[in-house]
Amino acid sequence: MGGTEQNRQPGGRPTSKDVARLAGVSHTAVSFVFNGRAEGNLSPATQERIRQAADRLGYRPDPVARGLRRRRTAVIGLVTDEIATSPFAGRLLRGAMETAWDSEHLVLTVDSGGDPAKEDAAVAELLDRRVDGIIYAAMSLRRVRVPEGLHRIHSVLANCVPEDDSLPAVIPAERAGGRTAARLLLDEGHRRVAMVGGQDDMASADRLRGFRDALRAEGITVPKEWVVRSGGEINSGYEGALRVLDGIAADRRPTGIFCYNDRVAAGVLHAATRLGIAVPEELSVVGYDDQEHMAAYLTPALTTVALPHRAMGEAAARLLLDSIDTGRTSPATVRRLACPVISRASVGPAPSR
Repeated sequence: MGGTEQNRQPGGRPTSKDVARLAGVSHTAVSFVFNGRAEGNLSPATQERIRQAADRLGYRPDPVARGLRRRRTAVIGLVTDEIATSPFAGRLLRGAMETAWDSEHLVLTVDSGGDPAKEDAAVAELLDRRVDGIIYAAMSLRRVRVPEGLHRIHSVLANCVPEDDSLPAVIPAERAGGRTAARLLLDEGHRRVAMVGGQDDMASADRLRGFRDALRAEGITVPKEWVVRSGGEINSGYEGALRVLDGIAADRRPTGIFCYNDRVAAGVLHAATRLGIAVPEELSVVGYDDQEHMAAYLTPALTTVALPHRAMGEAAARLLLDSIDTGRTSPATVRRLACPVISRASVGPAPSR
């Protein structure tokens, strides 16, 4: 047999004692290395010898035993309302899971389907499993009722804010995103701009406020009829675009349209094609969300403002893990993350007419 097998205890999985024997050190020295206490107690050479022995044996610390020593489980819960249906859920989940994994935590995910009773039951189940903390995530920005039980453990909200302002939250900077979208058009010389789409929600209101902020700073007022709150789907964009473009002379219609989201933008592009209006030569179109498998494949490819779903997952997990590590409850503040521009082909200089 090779050295690895000779130094491994019967039963298969190598133990810290196996590592100690192979490295020629005490069991305590191995514990120091894998519990983060090696600095100041062991020389760098000894630490390296222990890690090499662990690599040879395929040794990994037992997370259950380590959790018992620390009174932790190294698991965090993630409760959300629409994992199964939202096109953005995967990004948020990946951000949270990879951040947790980097800190040697797993994420246990529960989809409530938006049912408050199921949310309360999910949180209760996670508490029974003694998770170290919980992220509650919504797939559309809104104020939410805090599920029962979240105040009994370290908790952070993602893409939503609590109705009672009782917990920390990480959300997109939607108003700043609206300003960014407007600037994409203003910087290309557009002065006749419209906004199409939107619903009765926080995101719509904040994006419109930001859009108007940027235009007001340039002394531009958007005519009331050029703000069309038609909804959030492709047909909403199509119908909204017809209202601001159809039958209007080229020198009087908008030269740029900011869309509530990428689905609305797809409808606007379809309407422009039907009306024989070239994009971006005669009309520039800006979307919002950077919807995967969609925005980049429209014709022309859509310039859009991305929602930072992955960054939200990362930031929420980091905030939660920091709270767990320090044992201190995070202040109930709202952290807003920037919405980056994804430049493609649907925005061009304003036509000269």
